[in-house]
Amino acid sequence: MSIALVILAAGQGTRMNSDLPKVLHPLGGAPLFAHALATGASLEPERTILVTGHGAEAVAGAARAIDPDIEIVEQAEQLGTAHAVLQARPLLEGFEGDVVVLYGDTPFVRPETLQAMAEARATHDVVVLGFEAADPGRYGRLAMSGNTLDRIIEFKDATPEERRITFCNSGIKMASAATMLALLDEVGNDNAAGEYYLTDIVALARAKGLSATAVTCDEAETLGINTRPELAAAEAAFQARARLEALENGTTLLAPETVWFALGTHLGRDVVVEPNVVFGPGVTVETGARIRAFSHLEGAHVGAGAIVGPYARLRPGAEISNDAHIGNFVEIKNAEIGEGAKVNHLSYVGDASVGAATNIGAGTITCNYDGVMKHRTEIGAHAFIGSDTMLVAPVKVGDRAMTATGTVVTRDIPEGALAIGRAEMLVKPGLAQKLFDKLKAAKAARQKGK
Repeated sequence: MSIALVILAAGQGTRMNSDLPKVLHPLGGAPLFAHALATGASLEPERTILVTGHGAEAVAGAARAIDPDIEIVEQAEQLGTAHAVLQARPLLEGFEGDVVVLYGDTPFVRPETLQAMAEARATHDVVVLGFEAADPGRYGRLAMSGNTLDRIIEFKDATPEERRITFCNSGIKMASAATMLALLDEVGNDNAAGEYYLTDIVALARAKGLSATAVTCDEAETLGINTRPELAAAEAAFQARARLEALENGTTLLAPETVWFALGTHLGRDVVVEPNVVFGPGVTVETGARIRAFSHLEGAHVGAGAIVGPYARLRPGAEISNDAHIGNFVEIKNAEIGEGAKVNHLSYVGDASVGAATNIGAGTITCNYDGVMKHRTEIGAHAFIGSDTMLVAPVKVGDRAMTATGTVVTRDIPEGALAIGRAEMLVKPGLAQKLFDKLKAAKAARQKGK
């Protein structure tokens, strides 16, 4: 069955006390709504629709940066969740598959839970995700008759007896597109809030003789983010889950509580991560690599057996090949480091390629920016770049070439050649002693005059 995701991301989030739309607040290094996108992607949807509202332009831009094919609709006036889903009507009419409604501020629903909903859809017209609440509070209640869901009762409209129900509504719904749209057309706003509730589609479905049921998930999956404290709690929960998954998948974390993950961090088996490492978005580390202490990685790929750090920084576009070494206080950006190559000390390599088994000496810098444009440096295999070499891009260094310490490279170096570009050193016998004597005398004179 084809799937269309509809992700609701129109809310302002006034309790966040922020000028930033709620769904753009980061969790695990990614906007809140990106977690719903990632979970929904497990259903292999044919189309994904994001409903924006407050900060629509910013939210749409962030969404397209994650998924260029995402479809955006705007809910210009927030009149409730049913009204929000109806904004996607032009994109859903004629769609012959199922629609899954997710929420941009509910990041922890698992792919397995959505799969269970899809399985329930095989025998029911409408499927709702519910949970047993330790403290039901102001959640909507699910009124069940055996395995049949009769209706969803909003807390504001519930009787005292109905409020004693502990089986609660997560908000997530699934139905065929045709059924969803037909039911939404009948939703009214005769309720305490005067809003068009998506929850009303269950009672409407039952009144038409359609079947409805609820799939149960753990309450932790339904955590919604509305305040800064809730966002902080969600970050802690995200990190705890990511650390546990890494350990269970065969990664060694020497001090798990000090390692920070991002959405989409992928670590292979037998990877070792030392204390105080931060993984930003878009990092993959292959089998047997070691990430040493106090390193920061973002948008980078680290090959099998490579060593990164300590105190290394890998920025977006860093491609570290198998068995390469990136050492302390080294920064790599938009650069490929070849197999077995070494950049071990105090160097910056940006917009560059470094060949296999090449050694980059301490203090080397690829001077890639001229104030307007970025330029590339290409270094061949088995080359040796002496310490404190400045490579002024665009420039090429051939295979097995060498630069002398302190060289400023301003033109290409042929294969196997040695480049020496340092200023001539002059030695003045006895001048150091004379200079020191003069300085000491001047200092003594100043102190005597005070």
